[in-house]
Amino acid sequence: MLSIRFFQRVIVLKWSVLILIFGAFSFSQVFADEDTTAGIQEYRDLLDDVNPAELWIFSGEELWYRKAGPKNASLETCDLGKGPGVTVGAYVELPRFFFDAQKVMDLEQRLIYCRTLIQGFSRADVISYPFTKRGQETSEIEMLVAYIASESRGLHMNIPLMRIEEKRVYELGKQFFHLRAGSHDFGCITCHSGDNQRIRLQELPNFRKKDEASKSYGSWPAYRVSAGEVRTMQHRLYDCLRQQRFPEPIYGSDLMTALIMFLAKSADGGLYEAPGIKR
Repeated sequence: MLSIRFFQRVIVLKWSVLILIFGAFSFSQVFADEDTTAGIQEYRDLLDDVNPAELWIFSGEELWYRKAGPKNASLETCDLGKGPGVTVGAYVELPRFFFDAQKVMDLEQRLIYCRTLIQGFSRADVISYPFTKRGQETSEIEMLVAYIASESRGLHMNIPLMRIEEKRVYELGKQFFHLRAGSHDFGCITCHSGDNQRIRLQELPNFRKKDEASKSYGSWPAYRVSAGEVRTMQHRLYDCLRQQRFPEPIYGSDLMTALIMFLAKSADGGLYEAPGIKR
């Protein structure tokens, strides 16, 4: 029986050929035009109809309903905040407070919780392989996140912060967003608090502006062309912290959930359109 990874590679190979065809034309226009930003957006628009993330979505849906773990159970009873098994509209309301766990969780934390409680995996096993490594099998977490996130596509972010626990987590995330530290004295605010900033051809969204925050947050998780993988929001933050020379955070930590809460609230009300496509 052919593996999911095999089919992913076939689809990505076909998609890469399309990139070469469309990209050659599009990038010639980028460098010919004065408006680089518009040229890059045109390139991305050409690729929207062939987003390889769709395969991760299909695989994640299969994993959601497949019985697995020591308890031989599916995730159909996992409550993501809308009721057991309900995936539609869940992602745009996360992070949120969960009464059963008595804490605020983002999607990736919640999946850890459900896979341990419902399926019987140890926490160590669940968090041992959160991000796919080049040339190896795809992370189940990334596939599940792609599927669940896609179930909110076309909806609007809705982070009301009704409970004191949610407000506390939001404030912690806000503090961390503004924290400058590390050997380079960097912080999230260094790159994401001003207008017209970019690294090479990559625009840096200003999270002080709701429209830019919404557009950025609303496109994650995303298929990363450079990695050939779908990457989650936690992976995006890992990479940011690595570039800031911060210590590597523990996967599924409360601090990462707090930062995600701040980013999600900054995008509140915005249209959610993930999975997106990134360089």
